[in-house]
Amino acid sequence: MDDSVKAAMGKWPNVPACYGWLGLDRRGQWRLQGETVRHAGLEAFLNRNYGHDNAGNWFAQNGPQKVYVALDYTPWVLRLKDEHTLVTHTGLAVANIEQAFFDEEGNLLLVCEHGPALADDRDLPALLARIVDDQGQPAAEADLLALMEGAALPLQLRWQERSIPLRPLKRAEVAVRFGFIPAPAP
Repeated sequence: MDDSVKAAMGKWPNVPACYGWLGLDRRGQWRLQGETVRHAGLEAFLNRNYGHDNAGNWFAQNGPQKVYVALDYTPWVLRLKDEHTLVTHTGLAVANIEQAFFDEEGNLLLVCEHGPALADDRDLPALLARIVDDQGQPAAEADLLALMEGAALPLQLRWQERSIPLRPLKRAEVAVRFGFIPAPAP
């Protein structure tokens, strides 16, 4: 968090929170009242001052004011920086993938040290190529479709010399399972 933001929080501790203005889309782009943030400075500010409270609400700290974030899916979106490196939408490096899930819409969800994250759909082809069966063979399309339908199959995501079991998960269960609030409200 920026030092100027911390100073403002101390100086004006009782500024009301803001709801319904800021969102995070499925590709990790910030949105102000539905419009994509295109100003590099504002995007960098939001990235640096993004956090969450103990109740699972995510926000950007704007000086003394918390601006709560409506999440299109998860609090984090992961992108491939290169073929061996994932980063969050805020630019944080991902050192460890702890869990992997596939939902009924074909989304790949990864739990890393930063929390639950949606893999950017533009990186899905490269990430899906890393999914293998219990024999180490590339996953068949039929297996991925069965996983989307909720079947528990012995599929794994190979990442940085690790094999992470890939499990089905319903989209409606994601927020509750990982303890975040997709649409914070007063």
